[in-house]
Amino acid sequence: MSTNPSSPPSSQRTIAVVYSSGNGTTRRVAEHVTKGAVAEPNINAELIEITAAALARDGRWADSSIMDRLTAADGIILGTPTYMGSGHGLFKLFLESVFPPYWAPALWRDKIAAGFTNSSSRSGDKLATLQQLAVFAAQMGMIWVGAGDMPGGNRTDSTHDDINHLGSWLGLMTQSPLPADGDETKGYPSAGDLLSAERFGRRVARATLRWSLGAQAWPPSRISLSEAQRRDHAGLAEWRTHKD
Repeated sequence: MSTNPSSPPSSQRTIAVVYSSGNGTTRRVAEHVTKGAVAEPNINAELIEITAAALARDGRWADSSIMDRLTAADGIILGTPTYMGSGHGLFKLFLESVFPPYWAPALWRDKIAAGFTNSSSRSGDKLATLQQLAVFAAQMGMIWVGAGDMPGGNRTDSTHDDINHLGSWLGLMTQSPLPADGDETKGYPSAGDLLSAERFGRRVARATLRWSLGAQAWPPSRISLSEAQRRDHAGLAEWRTHKD
C-alpha cells in the first residue's frame, strides 16, 4: 500500500487500482495512476494485480483476499489492456467473479469507479473496453468518473507527449507502440500518457474525497436484490415508505 504520510488517519480514504497486464505496459500505467491518486492529501492507494495464479481448474477466477480489499475501498479504478477490441480475458474473469456474491447484496453500491485501458494501436477499439468497464460499474451501482483533461492530439502540431493525446473522456486511454525490433517488453507508453495517467488518478482521488464528504449525511443506499424483490411484492406503496 502507498500512503500519503501528511494526512491524518481519521480523514483517510482508500482508492484501489485493480488491473491485469499482459506484458507489463498496463502495469506501468497502473503504477502512474496510483502515483497520481496518492499525491492527493488524505488518500491511500492500493495497487492490486489480477493474475492467473487465482484461476481454479474450472477456469473461474477467485481470490477472497483481493475481494475483501476492494469491498473495503472507497473508490475502485479498473485497468486492463485491450486485446481484439475487448478487455483482457483474465480481467473479464475477475469481473465475472464479482457476481453474485457482491452484486446481489449491493456491497459495491455508491462506490466511486473509473477505468483505463492500454493497447499498441492509437485506437485499437479501446472505447469498447472502457464501455465494458463502465457498464460493469453501472450494474454494480457505482458512481463512474470519466477523464477530465481536454484533448491534446487534435491539432496539427500535436505530439504523443501531449496530455490526453488520444482524446478520451469515458476513461483513460494510453498507447504503447510496438518497437521496431519486435521486442514487446520495450513498448511503453509515452511520457505524456504516463502524466495523463497520474492526472487521471488524482482526478478520481479528488472525486472520491468530494463524494465521501457527504457520506455521513447521505450514506450509501445499499438495497439488496432480496430487499428490492420484497418491496416489489409489497407494491409501490412500500417503495414510497423508503427514502433511499
